[in-house]
Amino acid sequence: MANETDLRAFIDRQRILLAKEREAEIERSSLLLSNCGPKLLEQKGLSLAGLGIASMNIGLGGKTLVELERPSAYHSIPLFPPHNFRHAFLKLFRPGDLARIEANVSSNVNTKKPKASDSRSPQAEGVVYKVSFQVSDTRIVVAVDSSESSSEDLDLPERCRVVKLANSVTYVRMDKAIDQLEKIVLPSGGGKAAGELNNLIQVLLGMKPPSPREQMDDIPFFDNTLNESQKVAIKFCLESPEVACIHGPPGTGKTHTLIEIIRQLTTETSINPKPKRVLVCGASNLSVDNILERLLALPVVDKAQRLRVTRIGHPARVMAHEGILESTLEVKATRTDQAALARDVKGELENALGVLSGKGRDAKGKARPRGLERKKMWEEVKALRKEYRQREGGVVKSVLKESEIVLATCHSSGGRQLFNEEFDVVIIDEATQAIEAVCWIPIFKAKKLILAGDPMQLPPTVLSIDKKTEKKKAPQPSKSVSKKATDPAKKVAKSKTTQDANTPVDEPNSDGSDSSDNDEALGKASAPLTSNNKPRFVKLVPPKTLETTLFDRLEAMYGASIKRMLEVQYRMHDQICSFPSKTLYASKLRSHDSVASHLLADLPDTQADSEEDEKEFLQTPVVFFDTAGCEYFERLDGDGDEGSRSNENEGTIVANWVAKLAEFGVLPSQIAIITPYQAQVTLLTSLLRPKYGLTLEIGTVDGMQGREKEAIIISLVRSNNTREVGFLKEKRRMNVAMTRAKRHLCVVGDSSTVAHGGNYLKKWLEWLEANADVKYAGLE
Repeated sequence: MANETDLRAFIDRQRILLAKEREAEIERSSLLLSNCGPKLLEQKGLSLAGLGIASMNIGLGGKTLVELERPSAYHSIPLFPPHNFRHAFLKLFRPGDLARIEANVSSNVNTKKPKASDSRSPQAEGVVYKVSFQVSDTRIVVAVDSSESSSEDLDLPERCRVVKLANSVTYVRMDKAIDQLEKIVLPSGGGKAAGELNNLIQVLLGMKPPSPREQMDDIPFFDNTLNESQKVAIKFCLESPEVACIHGPPGTGKTHTLIEIIRQLTTETSINPKPKRVLVCGASNLSVDNILERLLALPVVDKAQRLRVTRIGHPARVMAHEGILESTLEVKATRTDQAALARDVKGELENALGVLSGKGRDAKGKARPRGLERKKMWEEVKALRKEYRQREGGVVKSVLKESEIVLATCHSSGGRQLFNEEFDVVIIDEATQAIEAVCWIPIFKAKKLILAGDPMQLPPTVLSIDKKTEKKKAPQPSKSVSKKATDPAKKVAKSKTTQDANTPVDEPNSDGSDSSDNDEALGKASAPLTSNNKPRFVKLVPPKTLETTLFDRLEAMYGASIKRMLEVQYRMHDQICSFPSKTLYASKLRSHDSVASHLLADLPDTQADSEEDEKEFLQTPVVFFDTAGCEYFERLDGDGDEGSRSNENEGTIVANWVAKLAEFGVLPSQIAIITPYQAQVTLLTSLLRPKYGLTLEIGTVDGMQGREKEAIIISLVRSNNTREVGFLKEKRRMNVAMTRAKRHLCVVGDSSTVAHGGNYLKKWLEWLEANADVKYAGLE
């Protein structure tokens, strides 16, 4: 069992890692105050320059929607530039990002730290509401809260730029969550209780083992299409008193399974006589919205059976779908009886502030009160503000009180709307993409936790991992932390048994290679069973990096007993599925009959001119273009670490294959091209976008996680005499890339280089040689 020393080491380590991550985020954004030129800022995805205002509208919640475009007068083409990042997993401007609209800076002038005199220059801060990359590739919309702007009518320059800002709110909430955890598990005595040390918290921290499951037989499933492994996972989650994990490999219907669990928890049935109140969270807004969309689409015979759901979140961050927007707290709160009274108070408040600012007149027609009259009016404003906050709070409480299901991202569950709200169960989707600290924010609100994710896909985005440092040595605790805080972590790490049992099965070694040479064992339980068939109980070990998620840690502590895996996938042709199943999922992942043999030839519009072409292009599930020996070497675009890599000859092979698929009826919208390097994305975009338009998706792995296409083409890029493979060494990234394909997977790469990237890549190339239609080089 975890003792006070273990708990202290764990909490201190979380603080160290969060502090490093926050510093990395600030350092990345501090480029805006350095001598970094505007062009480099755009390459790093920190700004969009040379914009003009297309329109200004009012959105939900009184937000001002500022739509910006790249006018043709300033640019030869109106397309936004593809951004180049130091690490491939850094994101572009996306809905929900914090941003500032400010005066444009000329490309031949460096950005310098603003002087005090520049503080009054026209600018506005807000949230990215929409980026139309998928539609017209030309516009970005920023939602500005009018209360945060200098005036009601934003005074913005004719030419401006949008700058991405660091978001400190999430870090503040994570820090508070760790502080609360410390007060609960390590009470100093005499202070105010931070919360209850319930069974859930004790199990999550290894202070006690999970309680025996509550046996449930003859569960009346709502969905009759569930497969056996999904039913087993649902039953396991319902029976587990404190915590349960669902391991959902690609295409196995993880969201489908979660919807059934939510229905089981919130509906009165023979096994659930008292419906539960559920908080559904996710690592991203998209994951939360996908669940909400599925809940809203459920068939309803009687209105009384309709699930009462409320979505928490800024409207700019919520999917622009009518049903989802209608379910947001902000919209629902405007339709209650109390909301009308709150609006009346708000109107009085705005009128009073208008008079005080000189923009309006009082009842006597005076423009601006002075002296005692002004003081008296400020007192009235103060009283009105208090009344408005109370009425607004009452509206929010009444909406949430009626909601049996509340949905929010993990960090937004720590907002004021859910303060003091309690739930029976917390469900966290995409838990393997969420930093553990952010998961603790909703965990404190319930006594039972269900996690869903796939530890064999992309981990959380972590900026503070220095790859160069990792190659030399394992990360060490910060010097600023006391010896008392760091020694316990070292002491625990010295225990070989504990360390082995608590190291995530997919965690890379210090040289970036895989931690296990036996890839077929990667999907098996990491903790062995004892003689009585119960999981061995191990100590709580502080994580090495923030990439070690709560899901990873629980699996390392309790082994297979803590999770159930979904074993039937509904996406990939069986041949495409076979390699990831064998190497990462212990050969348990199998293809459903509906997809096991489907091919491009089965699509309605595909047809080849001859049987030979039909077989080569439409009836072959896996193709491998091996460029070994062709000297199709990669090229470094940029200087040193700031550069990205491209491969022109691979680009030509990809373009030729896309042309062939399109010639035989495969639509551009059914194809996606994936590559680990942004420079290759730029190259392929220039080659293919003019001919196939925006429906042909070209991007890095990160943007495709959770998605699928009929045909996937992967350009590996790396080809060099030193046999360096870079990003390709990360097996989770490669797993995501190859499992996006439904009917056809085409891989283009240099086997003589890629084979030196570790055991996983070596086995993948051997598998391709044995199972794919191998085409040896040549720009045919």
